[in-house]
Amino acid sequence: MNIWIAIGVTVLGCYAVKLAGLLVPAGVLERPLVRRLAALLPVALLAALTAQQAFADGRALVLDARAAGLAAAAVALVLRAPFLVVIGAAVVVTAGVRALGG
Repeated sequence: MNIWIAIGVTVLGCYAVKLAGLLVPAGVLERPLVRRLAALLPVALLAALTAQQAFADGRALVLDARAAGLAAAAVALVLRAPFLVVIGAAVVVTAGVRALGG
């Protein structure tokens, strides 16, 4: 029963956030600061999620095969490789490090 309560609260919370976004006046959304924040916020959130997934294990900081894969992806991005090549490089390097490390 507790799970259904949590699901219901989550549904209502998501709906409230969506509704609040629709009720914001258009003039507020046209401000330069709001536009800039709206453009940068998804990038910052994605970077934080990537860092958390690559370097954290619970509450501990770890450097393992995921970090090597992320580094390979970063190198491929710097070299302006296509997206699938970036993903492929990360996968191959991560798998290789895991295979070598046990």
